[in-house]
Amino acid sequence: MSLSDLQHHLAGQRQLLVAFSGGLDSSVLLHQLVCLRQQHALTLRAIHIHHGLNPLAESWATHCRQQCARWQVALEVVYVQVDGREKGIEAAAREARYQAFRQHLQPGECLLTAQHLDDQCETLLLALKRGSGPAGLAAMPVSVRLDSHLHLRPLLTQTRAQLEQWAAEHQLSWVEDDSNQDTRYDRNFLRQVILPELSARWPHFARAAARSAALCGEQEQLLDELLAESLRSLMDEKGALAIAPLAAMSDSRRAALLRRWIAQHQGLMPSRDALARIWQEVACSREDAEPRLLLGNVEIRRFRGRLYWLPVAVSVRDEVLAWPLTSLSLALPAKMGRLVRGDTGTKVRVPQADEAVSVRFQAQGKIHIVGRAGSRPIKKIWQELGVAPWLRERTPLLFYGNQLIAAVGVFVTREGDPKEQPGWQISWQQDEQ
Repeated sequence: MSLSDLQHHLAGQRQLLVAFSGGLDSSVLLHQLVCLRQQHALTLRAIHIHHGLNPLAESWATHCRQQCARWQVALEVVYVQVDGREKGIEAAAREARYQAFRQHLQPGECLLTAQHLDDQCETLLLALKRGSGPAGLAAMPVSVRLDSHLHLRPLLTQTRAQLEQWAAEHQLSWVEDDSNQDTRYDRNFLRQVILPELSARWPHFARAAARSAALCGEQEQLLDELLAESLRSLMDEKGALAIAPLAAMSDSRRAALLRRWIAQHQGLMPSRDALARIWQEVACSREDAEPRLLLGNVEIRRFRGRLYWLPVAVSVRDEVLAWPLTSLSLALPAKMGRLVRGDTGTKVRVPQADEAVSVRFQAQGKIHIVGRAGSRPIKKIWQELGVAPWLRERTPLLFYGNQLIAAVGVFVTREGDPKEQPGWQISWQQDEQ
């Protein structure tokens, strides 16, 4: 790749953060950017992720520090923890890596990573092994959004042989990860065993595979554009998805919209089976059910004809928090914010001297709320007020002794009614999620 080609791939970006492992690929990319910096006004930084998985990891960090010092590039070495018990080492390391990128990107910066054509071919073959659809087969895009930042892969049209040629011409040094020879890992197996055979038989196989990935990407982009308006019409302001219109659609259109709804929530793409379970077990469950489907650290639930994408929350059902009369506020558990006694909020009577004030998150039996005639089971009250099941056990309930006084921000019971008295006003200041 010429430097003018690289400049074209930067798409006008001037503030750059380069993911620098110290290996061949990222060494070539960083060197090319250093050369380009001499001709154009680029602000260049590098970041090295120390996974701690290899005994040589510290020596790789040292190499990166020395190389960046030589090239006068600011380097940040970030140590991460990798737990591969749930997703495997490769996936967990990638997740930790990109989380670090998100945390260390500065405003206006663009992330550059050094994946090349051979990497793209491996990614396509791995997607085939998983039975992926067009979105998975599209492999890695040249340009993608990473939260509010642009993520570019400017070497994606270059082969490893071309990178080796650049490195040789400029006498670059780099580190070799010995774990890349371990064919127990799927990507290494493809790289060491399968791709050499394919390339020996069909020399242009990698480029043809990348072309197929690009075509799949184009089809996905077209579908995104065609379905964007339909998806917007199905979603409300909270991102919940209307079920009834989906029921009238073909299976393929419904599945495509469900995938894009999940993508809107930055969720990992579910398998075909998981997608079917979302529809059958959640959307189509019986009317009086409260279905939920766990997908990793999120859950999909249904309420009043809509599907909701929710982070899995820590249960606070059994919490009982004493609220001393001398304190004007009370911290709530599980990052739920705090209750504040002041000039705004839910108005309740002042507790009597022998009434201990507490906050809980569950209540049983019938209650009589202000503004309604007669008592009703609390479950019915929640339903009538339109409070979703997952919010009922995360709404602070104010008790005096064992008497329910109010659900803060939702209702006040007859026993908590201040009537014409001054009373207390309690507001719920929730943490931003």
